[in-house]
Amino acid sequence: MSSITESVDVEVPVSTAYNQWTQFETFPSFMEGVDEVQQIGETLTHWRMSIGGVAREFDAAITEQHPDERVAWKSISGPSHAGVVTFHRLDDDHTRVTAQMDIDPDGFAETVADKAGFLTHRVKGDMQRFKFYIEDRGTESGGWRGEVEPPGLPL
Repeated sequence: MSSITESVDVEVPVSTAYNQWTQFETFPSFMEGVDEVQQIGETLTHWRMSIGGVAREFDAAITEQHPDERVAWKSISGPSHAGVVTFHRLDDDHTRVTAQMDIDPDGFAETVADKAGFLTHRVKGDMQRFKFYIEDRGTESGGWRGEVEPPGLPL
């Protein structure tokens, strides 16, 4: 399993960055290899991706979400991965967006891509493209401000 952490500072208020990040169906606009994301319910998304010519589909569940602070997820089908994106107010018009992911490559192509550093490079590029996407727009295309509490620990 690989851990990836990437940050980018964006020139928009924290609520604008957060609101845009909750618009999962726009991810193909700035995430390389993401062909489609469907929001199936408040906490369930379906992804179609292409990595190195290999098509993958999987479902991911939002496991925690707090407006202007964080969105966490984990895969519930397909390749095993989980992560969190956090939003840190730097000042009224600047936000640091940090993505932390744990990815367990599935299959030969993903394992090679991971070992060669391609997955880290892709996440870094995705974060830069998010910066350009949100700064160019200047405003979010929508937003979901609901709370998702993390699953409780068993007694």
